Amino acid sequence: MDFLTLPERTSGSRTYGLTSVADFGTPMGELRNILADYSHIIDIAKIGIGSAYVTPNLKKKVDLYKEYGIKPYCGGTLFEKCYYQNKIPEYLSYLCELGIEWVEVSNGTLDIPLDQRLELIYFLKNNFNVIAEVGSKDTEKEMPISEWRAEIKQLLEAGCQYVITEGRDSGTSGIYEKCGTVKSDLIQELVRDLDPNKIIFEAPSAKHQMYFIREFGPNVNLGNVKLSDVLMLEAQRCGLRSETFYMEAQECKLP
Repeated sequence: MDFLTLPERTSGSRTYGLTSVADFGTPMGELRNILADYSHIIDIAKIGIGSAYVTPNLKKKVDLYKEYGIKPYCGGTLFEKCYYQNKIPEYLSYLCELGIEWVEVSNGTLDIPLDQRLELIYFLKNNFNVIAEVGSKDTEKEMPISEWRAEIKQLLEAGCQYVITEGRDSGTSGIYEKCGTVKSDLIQELVRDLDPNKIIFEAPSAKHQMYFIREFGPNVNLGNVKLSDVLMLEAQRCGLRSETFYMEAQECKLP
């Protein structure tokens, strides 16, 4: 049935071209149905905000994701809550009991100094795959572009597998203006001299996703994707939506 010429997509156990979904409480029955059809186009699952702590049957949900080859982890807000209450050791034990192998180090709500985050990453990478996040959820807080780039570089050098650029599930902070417009100058600077395959751009809406696909090709890493949108996103990556219609295989911009 493969008769169209489409952009080449990474597949299998991807290291880039990732789709990272945000699970904000999807019921187990619904999740089973979604994964039965779409697990091959989902790579990472963030159990959003701090919801993992109050999610019923969390271990079963984690096991279900892993059964389908998807990497589950808890949202950075839960990490920050544990940091704020000096409960990081308890948090790590909690992750181990759940069988979660990925951990996010973020500072979207708390202003955790970079040196403390780096120290945590050096410690955590011995037992976990670490994802860090850069940027604030506060729409009034502006980080200089140079600070964005310096943080991402240092976080990757410290041992992070990926760095997420903050955008929230609303697409109104971090790499976005309050109105939802992408800060395109910031994005272009972020990938200068940095490996874009190591950056996961939070892109919660179709218009945000299409911006990054047009800029970097079908194999850009995208996060905070709604579970209900994964098939539409894959269609966009494959040039099967009007906005990406003319994107051909040779236009892929990532190695």
